[in-house]
Amino acid sequence: MTETGQARIQARFAACAATGRAALVTYVTAGDPDFDTGSAILNALPAAGADIIELGVPFTDPMADGVPVQLAGQRALKAGQTLHKTLAMVTAFRKAGHDTPIVLMGYYNPIWAYGVEAFLKDARAAGIDGLIVVDLPPEEDDELCLPALAAGVSFIRLATPTTDDKRLPRVLQNTSGFVYYVSMTGVTGGAIVNYDAVGAAVARIKQHTTLPVAVGFGVKTPEDAIAIAKGADGVVVGSALVDRVRLSLDADGKATEKTVSAVTSLVAELAAGIRSVAKAA
Repeated sequence: MTETGQARIQARFAACAATGRAALVTYVTAGDPDFDTGSAILNALPAAGADIIELGVPFTDPMADGVPVQLAGQRALKAGQTLHKTLAMVTAFRKAGHDTPIVLMGYYNPIWAYGVEAFLKDARAAGIDGLIVVDLPPEEDDELCLPALAAGVSFIRLATPTTDDKRLPRVLQNTSGFVYYVSMTGVTGGAIVNYDAVGAAVARIKQHTTLPVAVGFGVKTPEDAIAIAKGADGVVVGSALVDRVRLSLDADGKATEKTVSAVTSLVAELAAGIRSVAKAA
């Protein structure tokens, strides 16, 4: 691996753009439904077609997560997943030879409890490329955003339908890697009702930044992904994937021989859909 941190995310988006398509960004919860199965899912994502992986850090009090991701976090926590174990998963992923960019997504509390300096040191050593911390607004950049950037870890910010042109420059000020556009107001797992509005929002954001813009929240099917991929630089799918985990479990909530393939089969379908359409210029 010759690229690390911010460079690896940039290179992956550039590679996708060079072939005229959007990147597929897949979200899974670390340690769902258990450490070994979660690790197997993580390691299977690149071959299934994931261009970038968002790895959710389970947390007891999520604010932005809908029911599927909440349940995934509960399963992982019940199985003993921690932030230390999540970093260990990524370390093993890198040792297996995978160079797919990994972005940790979650909340500030586990990082604060770990210690920011220690966390960033360990995250870089593990092979983490970026962070999405949904409860740290730009006004709190000194807490984690600026230290992360100084450590060579991208800090990816969310923009929403309510982020107007007055607020947007502040949101983008220290953002790196890519901009994550939340396609709707509310939590993860909803449904996109107006693709044209999403496309217009992406175009508006791109007037303010040269960073890639990825769209998430509400992308559930290959058809959704195709519609978003026509205008965005990346398509983020999460709730649909963690729901595949839930539906594959046995009556006791344990993983089955179908759990990994249940996730990767949908990733493959999404990847094929995205690769079937050319991104708008």
